Amino acid sequence: MTPSRTTAALFAILLGLGQTALAGDLLLRCERLFDAENARMLDGPWWISSSAGRITAVAKRAPDQGQALAVEDGSCLPGLIDLHTHISMEITPQSYSERMRLEPAFNALRAVTYARATLDAGFTTVRDLGDSGNVSIALRNAINQGYVDGPRIFTAAKSIATTGGHADPSNGLRAGLTAIPGPEQGVINGADQARAAVRQRYKDGADLIKITATGGVLSLAANGMNPQFSQDEAKAIVDTARDYGMTVAAHAHGPEGMRRAIEAGVTSIEHGTMMTPELMDLMIERKTWYVPTLLAGWWTAEKAKEPGYYPPMVAAKASAISPQIAATLAKAYKHGVPIAFGTDSGVSPHGMNGKEFELMVEAGMPPAAALQAATWNAAAVLDKRGELGSLSEGHWADVVVVSGDPSAQIERIHAIGLVIKGGVVVHEGAAD
Repeated sequence: MTPSRTTAALFAILLGLGQTALAGDLLLRCERLFDAENARMLDGPWWISSSAGRITAVAKRAPDQGQALAVEDGSCLPGLIDLHTHISMEITPQSYSERMRLEPAFNALRAVTYARATLDAGFTTVRDLGDSGNVSIALRNAINQGYVDGPRIFTAAKSIATTGGHADPSNGLRAGLTAIPGPEQGVINGADQARAAVRQRYKDGADLIKITATGGVLSLAANGMNPQFSQDEAKAIVDTARDYGMTVAAHAHGPEGMRRAIEAGVTSIEHGTMMTPELMDLMIERKTWYVPTLLAGWWTAEKAKEPGYYPPMVAAKASAISPQIAATLAKAYKHGVPIAFGTDSGVSPHGMNGKEFELMVEAGMPPAAALQAATWNAAAVLDKRGELGSLSEGHWADVVVVSGDPSAQIERIHAIGLVIKGGVVVHEGAAD
């Protein structure tokens, strides 16, 4: 059977966008090397050797043979990890109408460019925390199979919400325009439906679960803070996810929904805007990670000032909620809450992910701690410390080389000279 010309053209586009290569031997020379476990930059020079996509040696003595790649005044960091992205979308003033006009295939093709922008920014691994049509699952598989370039994706696929809550896909639509969503579409009422929704995500091929424990900013719903899952619903989700080998990330702005999610046993709290000292203590006790997403707060607060960028209901919530996230991070860091890196990219343009570092430092985190949040800590959230987040023997050869020392000047994180994923150079920048 001969493929149609349309199908053939689609595959040509996908294959043309990919720069796939088999990972061979690679030798890299670094003037400095970031020790992610201890959040410190080590003076060099250092040499990193890799073979078949894995790091085989990290040494201060040059190997006897081999031509080393190098960036002038280059600092080598583990491939960066963004724990909160929406790789299949990018919010614009047209987004609220596009969901009624665009075909899933168009969203999938557009997501290829978002993946490329993320990789070029130095992020070799991401968590995707909410899509539609399982686009992030398809994109993950296409990247893993070498059809397109992009970061390693760990995806929650469609977020789980309650009826009318943040991530209910029927919010803002007139009655009759769409079927009433249920567990298959990620909308639940009661513990039994909560379990069914987790099992559906597992069947779809998701890697983890994401719940919207409170209202949110960008949904067409009035309240951005209220709790939206009962305690038994939240616990049913976490317990069922654990049975299927999955962790749970919880979007949460308001304190009561946050408390229920933490007590249910979620792995991470996303945003955490109204986090109280009591909740900080509870997170430390339960070893719950905090992923602050300052970039989303900064971006939505700025865009809310532009008339017409968001619907009035959304703009009002963005103006009230978004500016508070940075102050929460400052308090949480001082309090000792475990912090990992996430941006909520897709709310802001993909490829801007690195600005989160600057916002974290402005909020009071030392640059090295911010870098650790996107490497060692983020790998722990993924339960992948044996493979990601550190320049160590046996780990994936995911390396970002920047010109200068970002542990001293965080802005240097943008001066990317090389991005290496699995021992293959996937991006060469004009590092300054």
